[in-house]
Amino acid sequence: MITEPFTLITPKIVPPLDRDFRPAALANRAFQQEVADAGGGVPLIFGLERANGAVSRFETRVFPEEHPRARANLFYAERLFKFLLWKHGAWRVYVGGPRSVGVYLGACYAPGGPRAFDYHFMGEQVYERPFTIVPCAPEEVPAEREIGRPLGRHLDGCRIGFDLGASDRKVSAVIDGQVVFSEEVEWNPGQQSDPRYHYEEIMAALRKAASHLPRVDAIGGSAAGVYVDNRPRVASLFRGVPRERFGEIANLFLRIRDELGVPLEVLNDGEVTALAGSMSLEDNSILGIALGSSEAAGYVTPEGYLTDWLNELAFAPVDYSPTAPVDEWSGDRGCGAQYFSQQCVFRLAPAVGISLPADASNAEKLRFVQERLEAGDEGAVKIWQTMGVYMGYAIAHYADFYEIKHVLILGRCTSGSGGRLILDGADEVLRVEFPELAARITLHLPDEKTRRVGQAIAAASLPALSAAL
Repeated sequence: MITEPFTLITPKIVPPLDRDFRPAALANRAFQQEVADAGGGVPLIFGLERANGAVSRFETRVFPEEHPRARANLFYAERLFKFLLWKHGAWRVYVGGPRSVGVYLGACYAPGGPRAFDYHFMGEQVYERPFTIVPCAPEEVPAEREIGRPLGRHLDGCRIGFDLGASDRKVSAVIDGQVVFSEEVEWNPGQQSDPRYHYEEIMAALRKAASHLPRVDAIGGSAAGVYVDNRPRVASLFRGVPRERFGEIANLFLRIRDELGVPLEVLNDGEVTALAGSMSLEDNSILGIALGSSEAAGYVTPEGYLTDWLNELAFAPVDYSPTAPVDEWSGDRGCGAQYFSQQCVFRLAPAVGISLPADASNAEKLRFVQERLEAGDEGAVKIWQTMGVYMGYAIAHYADFYEIKHVLILGRCTSGSGGRLILDGADEVLRVEFPELAARITLHLPDEKTRRVGQAIAAASLPALSAAL
């Protein structure tokens, strides 16, 4: 992939354990300034088409084809395209601008290209049609057509809320918005190849919660992965299930809904995080970021809606360094999962002399490092300080793509004093590098009870009692 002659910027605040970190936010701003100084450039417009004809647009400017710096367009456009693809999702993308950009992206996001993972993921697995890039003139990019969903905020009746993570599953019983029972159980779904394991574990959790309710009126849940119409398309939870049996997983929640005979809605856990924040703060324009086994994100629009976007920021690049860590699943460098999850903790631990227990589960490994943090271990403190610096620059990058008033940060990696270290580091970055963002974006770290109970209530509130089966 082309990296030169694109200019990377050293941050003013360097992460304690990552001197090579080169924030996407700074590089993109520098590129845009360079284009402006060279006469303003030419338009580059992306149109991302999803299911049901929904289209998202993003407009920027790049060097004209004949400009000596035009080659820098390619790196900028590819990283920008990658972010937009995992923010919105798409099976067909219009690239309106210099033809060299569209041709280059078509070669990258092809079966034999460096982004073959993205090509297959978006086309075959999520939208179930060939992934297509259409180079065109800017005026040929389709008009925007967004679809918002007023899901959630239903607190009436006896409800069950669940949250399925890669290390633990949680379930709560809720009556008229009050949690009357909550349970958290460690599990290891990613290693399980039999769909019956997933069905039985989830049903066991739901039955446990139901035993604390006089009746069950509705069930709502959050889970890691991509969900379309209550059907998981791709999820790390189900990575162990062979492709020939994935149909059983695809219909898992529809089966549970039909067997229990009540309305059921399941969304990506990041979406429920954002919804929980909106309900708690009684405000909108919220980006929720959950730091767990991976990075999960969700967004509540200024109008208070959830979107049909993927918001899979675990795969969205935040670091442009050529030495940035490689994501084990997609093979790409510098993507969110390696910076905002337990994967980041495990990656940085050796740099401070912390050896992870060999035969422990990921949940146990994370707890081991967190215990060192709470004991005041200097190396462990540096891990979370590094994550805080990462977070500040990432929020600045996210603000280029989302209209944000609030950022809600939670998840297992924020438990204990780690959450405050992340928040303090992010606040400092925004104050020093991006004062205009610091003035309008508020970062929130819910207390332990709110992190658990608020998420459960938000998940349980997803279905309306009048929802048709």
